[in-house]
Amino acid sequence: MKVVLPGGTGQVGTILDRALTAAGHEVTVLTRHPERERQIGWDGVTLGPWARAIDGCDVVINLAGRSVSCRYTPENLRAMMDSRVDSARVVGEAIATAVRPPRVWLQMSTATIYAHRFDAANDEAAGVFGGTETGVPDHWRHSVEIARKWERAQREAPTPATRKVALRSAMVMSPDRGGVFDVLLGLARLGLGGPVAGGAQYVSWIHDEDFVRAVEFLIDRDDLDGPVNLAAPGPLPHRDFMRTLRAAWGVPFGLPATRWMAELGAFALRSDTELLLKSRRVTPGRLREAGFRFAYPTWEPAASDLVQRAPGRLRLPRPVPYRSGPR
Repeated sequence: MKVVLPGGTGQVGTILDRALTAAGHEVTVLTRHPERERQIGWDGVTLGPWARAIDGCDVVINLAGRSVSCRYTPENLRAMMDSRVDSARVVGEAIATAVRPPRVWLQMSTATIYAHRFDAANDEAAGVFGGTETGVPDHWRHSVEIARKWERAQREAPTPATRKVALRSAMVMSPDRGGVFDVLLGLARLGLGGPVAGGAQYVSWIHDEDFVRAVEFLIDRDDLDGPVNLAAPGPLPHRDFMRTLRAAWGVPFGLPATRWMAELGAFALRSDTELLLKSRRVTPGRLREAGFRFAYPTWEPAASDLVQRAPGRLRLPRPVPYRSGPR
């Protein structure tokens, strides 16, 4: 296939580029700063010569958007909104004007669209959107609004010949430097990977192998469109998530952190506590109904595999994922 990845130089783009290229597909990356072969410059806002890459391709997977790992200042929140909505809009324009439009457009979205909750899981059918919860910071509502407008930009694009899927992705766990797993593992290795604010908030995640397989599954399934949750079926409380990660690395303890300590840490890292404190209890309803089988449905074998693949870790035989029974 010919695959175009707008915004494909980040962590998720790197994972997909590597996997799809290894599978023999022709991958073109749209980026503001092209540096190597198969990269084309674009600004993520206006149509330009880059649109020729989309005309005649088979698949577009739009990943563009300002990183959420930043302080949630008004300026950064506006940049997070504009970069997502503008890129989705202009990708839609490129597809709409193509002589040979792609057959499928996968648009990155986020599991953050769902409510902060502990009582039940959010799937696509019965999940509750966030934005009306009480007792949470105002900017959490802004994050939900970003997600909703992001999806709306794709949904309203006039592309009748192209199937559209919104990828409501949980955190993609890979051992690559700078990714979320790398950060969490670094905290665990330093003995700082204990529960934050009690650790009852749920963590939704997906192993990088399952993320790639789910994307390939959605490309092949012509009967699936609209929002799809990309998350392992086993979300778990933060305290259990970090305990399992520490055990996989062999760290016997993790210092707990209060909410105010988390605020100080997030300020020092120029990030925001929403990434730690929001309870994201998300499950992959549509993927499982369609017959997708997760290689890593639970966190313990996933954490073990990721630790063994982490840079600098002594390589041991890669564990075989648990596969018995339905996923």
